[in-house]
Amino acid sequence: MKRTMVRYRVKPEAVAENEARVRAVMAELDAKGTPGVHYAVFKESDGVSFVHMAIEEDDSPGLPSIGAFDDFRRGLPDRVEVPPHAEALEQVAAHGMSWSE
Repeated sequence: MKRTMVRYRVKPEAVAENEARVRAVMAELDAKGTPGVHYAVFKESDGVSFVHMAIEEDDSPGLPSIGAFDDFRRGLPDRVEVPPHAEALEQVAAHGMSWSE
């Protein structure tokens, strides 16, 4: 199981576009019913910083199988002020979240 957190900051004028692209990814995930992919995106209180949390089970096709995700990533360099930084996460404990193997 792969757990990843990605953080970045977009330009203020790119917030709406970034949110629209995130929603397109979610819509495609919902439409495909992609098993084994758990994905959430959060906007921080500054209104321009985003955090993506992804959990991909070993046998899942993963986010790269989503066309809208490729579209999202392709346009990202033009939208960001602070580039994405990805961190692999190791779960220590959880309550009310089924993130364990």
